[in-house]
Amino acid sequence: MESLKETLEAFVEGYGYIGIFLIAFTESIIQPVPPDPFIAGATAFGLNPLISALVATLGSVLGGLVAYFLGRVFGEPVAKKLLGEEKFLKAEAFYHRYGVWAVIIAGLTPIPFKVFCWLSGILELEVGRFTLASFIGRFPRFFLFALFGHSIQGFL
Repeated sequence: MESLKETLEAFVEGYGYIGIFLIAFTESIIQPVPPDPFIAGATAFGLNPLISALVATLGSVLGGLVAYFLGRVFGEPVAKKLLGEEKFLKAEAFYHRYGVWAVIIAGLTPIPFKVFCWLSGILELEVGRFTLASFIGRFPRFFLFALFGHSIQGFL
């Protein structure tokens, strides 16, 4: 069984920036694994922190736009089926309370960002505001993880 160090090192060697992009992209739509440990691992094994954060942000925002448009097309019934009625109603109440800030808060915190991408489409947040809020929420988070990974580079 590979150690976490070997797994992350193999990921960086095999996929690099493209891997970070793909994980961030798919996480914003449906998959449950956040890109944070991959970003930190990638910079710990030598990838540039700023480029890694920008690539992850680009992937996340583009994936978020896919989820946004899927929300617009498939709407509330699919979201309720994926999340369950109770979680959907809680997320919707949070979204209505905070508006565009809900997207920023979800982007900065462990709150599932993908949920607010879908909700933004379902509730028809203006796409430009959604895109800007996604960038504002995701870039600082990803940059902090990239800097963390870079800071532990010598300890691995």
